[in-house]
Amino acid sequence: MQELRTLLDWLRYSASELARHDVYFGHGTDSPLDEAAALVLGMLSLPYDLSMDYFHARVTEQEAAMLAGALQRRIHERVPVPYITQRTLYGGYDFYVDERVLIPRSPIAELIEEKLAPWWPAEQAPERVLDLCCGSGCIGILAKMAHPEAEVVLADIDEDALAVAEINIDRFGMRDCGIETLQSDGFSQVQGQFDWILCNPPYVEAPEMDEIAPEFTHEPLHALISGEDGLNLTQQLLAQAADYLTPEGVLILEVGMTDYLLEEAYPELDFSWIEFTRGGQGVCAISADELMAWREAGLV
Repeated sequence: MQELRTLLDWLRYSASELARHDVYFGHGTDSPLDEAAALVLGMLSLPYDLSMDYFHARVTEQEAAMLAGALQRRIHERVPVPYITQRTLYGGYDFYVDERVLIPRSPIAELIEEKLAPWWPAEQAPERVLDLCCGSGCIGILAKMAHPEAEVVLADIDEDALAVAEINIDRFGMRDCGIETLQSDGFSQVQGQFDWILCNPPYVEAPEMDEIAPEFTHEPLHALISGEDGLNLTQQLLAQAADYLTPEGVLILEVGMTDYLLEEAYPELDFSWIEFTRGGQGVCAISADELMAWREAGLV
C-alpha cells in the first residue's frame, strides 16, 4: 500500500475495496464512496465537510497503518464505520458513538428541524421534552439545540447507553443548562409531563435477527429487539404515554418497518404516519387527546 500517499488515494482505494466486498451500507451512508469518506475522514479526525483543497495532503506512515487496519475491520469483521471511528453525523452534527448504543439513523431529526410542524405550533417552543429510549442522546440533544430554553430529559433503561449520552452532553457543551439523563424502564422513573415525547424504542422482530445484515449484530440487541413482533415496548408506551403529556402535547413514535404490524395490532386506530423528504418510514405523531381517547375506549 506504499503507493497510497494522499487522502484522495485512500478515499479512492477504500471506496473500491468496499464496493468489491459484500458489505452493507445502512449506518449513515448509502454508497461505497460515502462510506469511504466517513471511514477515512473519521479515522483522521477531520471534518466531514473538509475542503477538497486538503485531499492532496500526504498521509503519514502511522496514519496509513491506522487506515489499513480500519478498512480491514470494516470489510472482514463487518464492523459499522461509526463504531470504528466513534463518530457519526446525525442531523448535521458530529456525535460520539460506540458499541454501547445504536448508531443514530432515525428520521426524527428531520422532524425536529421542522419544529414538529404541523403537529405542534411552529411559533410555540416546547417547555419540556423527553427523549425516551434515548441511546446516545442524539434526538434529545437535537431538540435542545433547536429549543435552548426547553428542559430536556434523556431516558433509557441502559446505564451504559446513558454514559454515552453524557459524553455527547459534554461534547456539545450542554452540562448544567437544562438537560439531564435518567435511567428508566419505559416511563417507570419519569416524573411530570412533557410537551414533546420523542421515542425511538426497540422495534425489531426477534425472528428478523436471523436474516439481518451482519453489521447490525454489532449493535446492542436489547436496543433492537422487542418481542416476537417487535411491539412489546411500543404497546406499553401507547397505554401509558397520555399520563406524561401536557394537554396539548404530542408523542412522536418510531416503529420503522414494523409499521404494518402496529396497524394490524390496532386496526381501530388511525395512525398519522409522517412522510419525510430525506427518507425513512414508520414514524407517527399522536396527540395527548388521541392517546387519552384511545385508552378510555379500551383500544390501547
